[in-house]
Formats: sequence, C-alpha cells, structure tokens
Amino acid sequence: MACKLVILFFFVNLLMQIPKVRATVPAIIVFGDSTVDPGNNNQVSTVLKSNFEPYGRDYYGGQPTGRFSNGRIATDFISEALRIKPAIPAYLDPKYDIEDFATGVSFASAGTGYDNATSDVLSVIPFWKELEYYKEYQNKLRKHLGKDEANQRFSESLHLISIGTNDFLENYYIFPTRSSEYSVDEYQSFLIGIASNFIRELYKLGARKVVIGGLPPMGCLPLERTTNMFFGSDCIDEYNDVAKDFNKKLQGTVTELKQELGGIHLVMSSPYDKLMEMIRNPSHFGFEDAETACCGTGFFEMSYLCDNMNPFTCSDANKYVFWDAFHPTEKTNAILADYVVKTTLAEFQ
Repeated sequence: MACKLVILFFFVNLLMQIPKVRATVPAIIVFGDSTVDPGNNNQVSTVLKSNFEPYGRDYYGGQPTGRFSNGRIATDFISEALRIKPAIPAYLDPKYDIEDFATGVSFASAGTGYDNATSDVLSVIPFWKELEYYKEYQNKLRKHLGKDEANQRFSESLHLISIGTNDFLENYYIFPTRSSEYSVDEYQSFLIGIASNFIRELYKLGARKVVIGGLPPMGCLPLERTTNMFFGSDCIDEYNDVAKDFNKKLQGTVTELKQELGGIHLVMSSPYDKLMEMIRNPSHFGFEDAETACCGTGFFEMSYLCDNMNPFTCSDANKYVFWDAFHPTEKTNAILADYVVKTTLAEFQ
C-alpha cells in the first residue's frame, strides 16, 4: 500500500511539473523596426505605413495589419512555435488590451533605429520611446496580474530585439550628418553602445531572457540592388561587409554583457547566413526569385508605392524571397523563424 502511495505521489508530482515546462516562455516582448512591427505605425503620423492592400493579403482573413509583409512576420512564427499564440499584437493597436498583451506584445516601429536621428527621418517611434512604452506596459500588467506574478512574467518572458538596418540604409549612407561625424567603424560602435545600454535597462526592469538580432545581408535587399543597377544589380558588398562587421562586434558585446549582468540569459541571433543562403540558392527553398520583390516592379516599391493600384504585383508571393523592396515575404519569415527557433532559441524551450 505504501509503495502504491509513493508511486501515485510521484506521478501526481510529475503531472504538476508539465505545465511549468511548457510555460518556460510565457510571453514574447518585442522591440525593433519594421521586421517586427505588427502595426504600431498605424497610430503614428508617418508616411511609413502598410495598413492597406496588398499588404496582408495572405494574413488571416486577408487583412492588412500594418505588418510589412504579405502575411505574418518572423516574431509571429516564433510565438506560434513556442506554443504561445499565432500572432503578436502591436502595443498601440486599440483593438487589444492588457489581457492580450499579457502573452506577447510588440513595441516596434517601422523605420526606426538605434540612433535617434534615424527615427527622425520618417517621424517614427524612437528606440528609447519603445522602452518607455515597456515601462507603461509593466505597470498595466502588475495591475492586471498582481505585482509578484507580473514580475515573474517579466523575468521568464523572451525579450526580442530586431533593429539596426535603418541606421545604415536610411540614415548613415543617405544623409551627411552621421557620416561626417563618424567613420563606419565608429558608427558601428556608437550603435552597439546604445544596444548595450538598452539591454542594461531591460535588465534593471527585470528582464532575464533577451535575444538581440544582428544585421541581415542588407546589400542584397532589392532596393539596394536597384541602386547598384549600373553594376549588374549585384548585391552591394560594402553594405554586406558592414553588416558582418557589426554582427561580429555585437557578438563580442553580448559576451561581455553576459559576464557583467548576473543571471541574464542573453543570446545573439543572426539572420545573415540563413537569408544569404536563400538569396544565393533560392530554388533549394522553393523560391524562383531572390533579386526582385513580389510587390510592384520589385525594384523600389515599399509602403505607399506598394499599393493595390500597382499592376505589376506578383500573384504568388511564395515564389519570392522578398515581398517589397525592403522586406521578406511571409514564407521567408517562416523559414528564418524556424531556423532561429531551432538554433538560437533552443535553449529557451
């Protein structure tokens, strides 16, 4: 009898542990730019929006949401893979409230960067303001869940940062202000300093699980290939080299911060190699075109230039690596997310 009671206690205890294992990451909290903005820019006075067709034509119900894609973005797929929910809402979207945000929320703003000067270009949400929204969100969640449960939620949630491309392609290489102040190497260090301080602030606010993304092969975006048309529309190697150098420096900083901030679980995720693999060998992934985008002519259209009146938009986005001249298709986002979940995020599951 005693033996049976011991066995029963063992199985009851085991069953009680299962939910805890599945709840390793109870929410995903997102910061960044258009790669992870599900629609915050809809509520901002900026020309950089995507809440109109054909954006979102492959999203649930065929509805444009403000995501710069024909469907879901990478963080949506990551959330689904971690068994949280199939899409992460925008913090400024009035359709959602704190109950929705309790299991995942994005503060990201398309067009923003680490550098405040980058967000000024198109009047979008600066990176520092995203942190202020996070503090506001924390207060709301404490009222919703109670202080102790909310604080535990912050420490267990995955804080994901995806940003940086705009600092170079929308700012440094376009306007003379930063390029006259900094060499490329110095500007990289300037941005990484901002990233480091942002992570330190997240740590002070209770975050313990943080993933920061590196830069993609930004010289291979269709828009950049178009500017390189006189050279055969090849990728701009200079931009790709900058991305690789930045990623190397960022990885070094991540290593230093892990030593500095006790108890933090900090990792860097790099989309560079996987996206470059798709660009160089698109047929291996079922793509037909990795040089031009699906929307419009595929050379320069983005935001309002990629609208429902453009007669050149492709009929099947799954054949394309890029949706518009700057952003991946839903299929590409799904592949990148799957890669990140199986590699970088494996230790969080």
